[in-house]
Amino acid sequence: MITEKAAMLGLHFWSVLGEMSPYLLLGFLVAGVLSVIIPESLVEKHLGGNGLLPILKASFFGVPLPLCSCGVIPVAASLKRSGAGPGAVASFLISTPQTGVDSILVTLSLLGPLYAVFRPVAAFISGLVGGALVTLFGEKASPAAPVKQKCCENGTCGLDMKNGGRLARALRHGFITLPRDIAKSLLAGLAAAALITAFIPDGFFVDKVGGGFWAYLVMLGVGIPLYVCATSSVPIAAALVLTKGLSPGAALVFLMTGPATNAASITTLWNIMGKRSTLIYLASVAGTALASGVLLDHIFAAGAYQPRMLMEHVHGHAAYEYAKSAAALVLLSVLGAAVLKRRAGNAVKVERPGMKATMFIKGMTCEHCAGSVKAALESVAGVKDADVDLGAGRADVHGEKLDIDALRSAVGKAGYTVAKTAVENTGAAHGPQGKE
Repeated sequence: MITEKAAMLGLHFWSVLGEMSPYLLLGFLVAGVLSVIIPESLVEKHLGGNGLLPILKASFFGVPLPLCSCGVIPVAASLKRSGAGPGAVASFLISTPQTGVDSILVTLSLLGPLYAVFRPVAAFISGLVGGALVTLFGEKASPAAPVKQKCCENGTCGLDMKNGGRLARALRHGFITLPRDIAKSLLAGLAAAALITAFIPDGFFVDKVGGGFWAYLVMLGVGIPLYVCATSSVPIAAALVLTKGLSPGAALVFLMTGPATNAASITTLWNIMGKRSTLIYLASVAGTALASGVLLDHIFAAGAYQPRMLMEHVHGHAAYEYAKSAAALVLLSVLGAAVLKRRAGNAVKVERPGMKATMFIKGMTCEHCAGSVKAALESVAGVKDADVDLGAGRADVHGEKLDIDALRSAVGKAGYTVAKTAVENTGAAHGPQGKE
């Protein structure tokens, strides 16, 4: 019995992995290209000022960018410092984590074209609504203070410039940096989808939860506090819709609220946006998710559509099965390498002469967070370089005459918190150390 269940779990895991692998690999490639051709500096340039146009641009820019609900926070903090209005910042915060090119392609593979089109449209509209409401009723904009960003002057913040030209940077971001951010959550999502398919009875939600508005509220209650990324949430939603009786609209509520909000990021948003704007942000995400879910269910019902895997009609074809298995193996290799790399952490550092400040930083959850902290620290005068260890939540800052207060301030402006600082002299003259 246990052997049969284990075999069933493995079969379901491999089936979903195979369906999404070709599309997710393509999504990684496109995301890498977007990271080069649409750098953060370009986004900041177009989102300054107030009014409807910056809100529209913020929501539009946000939809294809593959940033999670924590990874988007330092970008939003940078936008605010660069002069973007509260509405544009809120719009970007709402639309960006809900979708990305990788999650759109995975949605296409597991839930079909109608769902894949509707989801980014709903994210775009929710960003517009949230941005407009924050502009009208949220805290007013404060004057932006110019911040030196020497690491981001050419729009490559967080990218490793030592690895060659634009193509190398795109491939590195798409197949190394991005997988490091989502590998563990994606594998967990696949495992959860397999468990749901194997152990929850078919039609469970129809029998136990029921349909209608109650199902939307259940998914809303699950999605808002939970931390899931836009890609890893799709296999879970697909398992619930395709085999367990959850309506497409109720699943969409989860797909919108899960990636856009989580308990860990809300406190940081409170500091960046203010109390009233954060509450408006949460209400906007919840309200637009519920409205979008209801509308999607009506569209499916009116057209007699059913969510289904995109390539369902070619199952059993030998060439397709071989290609699917090959893509699954490649994806597993990419994700496995990403998990092992994050566990390994940074290489042993060579001590430099001068001052060294070791800072323990709260709030870093992804490679983008680490890149943002590195850029913030290296923008401070006197800093030669900063080594950020994401796994340990630590940054080692090297330089001469390090100003610890300035370093703390730079990290705080990037959207993170310095929990502890230790300073040592590694062999050269040093200046003011500030407060620990």
